[in-house]
Amino acid sequence: MARGIYIHIPFCHQICNYCDFNKFFFANQPVDEYIEAVGKELALWKARAPKAFNNVETVFLGGGTPTALSATQITRLLTVIAEQVPLSQVKEFSSEANPDELSRDKLVALYEGGVNRLSMGVQSFDEALLKRLGRTHSNAHVMETIATAKDVGFKNISIDLMYGLPEQTMAQWQSSLRMALDLQLPHYSAYSLLVEPKTIFYMEYNKGRLPLPTPQLEGEMYDVLMREMAAAGLAQYEISNFGQNSVHNTIYWDNDEYIGIGAGAHGYVEGVRYGNHGPLKKYFAALASNTLPLLNEHKVTEQEAMEEQLFLGLRKTAGVPHAMFEQRFNKTMDEAFPGVIAPLITKGLVVQDAEGLRLTRAGRFVGNEVFQQFLF
Repeated sequence: MARGIYIHIPFCHQICNYCDFNKFFFANQPVDEYIEAVGKELALWKARAPKAFNNVETVFLGGGTPTALSATQITRLLTVIAEQVPLSQVKEFSSEANPDELSRDKLVALYEGGVNRLSMGVQSFDEALLKRLGRTHSNAHVMETIATAKDVGFKNISIDLMYGLPEQTMAQWQSSLRMALDLQLPHYSAYSLLVEPKTIFYMEYNKGRLPLPTPQLEGEMYDVLMREMAAAGLAQYEISNFGQNSVHNTIYWDNDEYIGIGAGAHGYVEGVRYGNHGPLKKYFAALASNTLPLLNEHKVTEQEAMEEQLFLGLRKTAGVPHAMFEQRFNKTMDEAFPGVIAPLITKGLVVQDAEGLRLTRAGRFVGNEVFQQFLF
């Protein structure tokens, strides 16, 4: 049964240079029609898999940019969600947000509609780097928005940071970290830049116009990140996340099921991973015929599920518990992956004890290389 619901809002007022998610410029888009379509898709999923809604603990509004919507549209979106989802049992209701779009009326609409966690895309406190990323907010926007959010009633606020950015220096990264930590928020996420296809950065990279930090410097930035977060008393619970656990994201890392709603969204329900149509025309057409807007479905095999359990679960600093793995698959991790774990232990990249299997600190620097060892 699904533990969470992800709802994709694919509209943005500005397209960031690094973003490869399904998104559309906000102007002249059928936003109101999309909101109603989200409600219809939720209803169709509820009819198809009613048990999937019984244990929903989280709802996450992602994008795109959910806060690109007006306050009135946000209120309507939250209303159609509440009509289908038993929000009284939801522990965590998150929304992604851009600092320069989060006016007081939008914050009030979110808070009164049940949202209790904000995840703000700050990325950097260096305004030259923000422009390089294609971001439109300023440091003043961040400070003002966080203050207003707290005044409205939000207590669970997270910000995203990025490192390994074009021409970013260690001094710039350390300065951004200090400014972020000075906010004394309960949660921080920090990700290294990935240059993805179909992005502005990808085109620049292929033309030799994207001067990135060396792998050594990027590793040093990650080391500084972990040290600074620890010094601030923020526990690292996942490779890129620190502080108060995100319940929704933990669903992904536990390889538990979740319902994905919206154009281009992905989900995992009743052992099947699926993806929705991305283009709005195809998304709307499916729903108009009372059909889920599925582009593809894949029944996950046991081998695939075991692999996913490892490469997702090892992202958590707690790793993969023996009890969880054996309960799900009726075999030990060593039985499922013969000859894989011992060499990783020898290299000092993972540790295995009575509780389970987890990355060492050294292993966090090369996590993707470790994860690949569990893919057959």
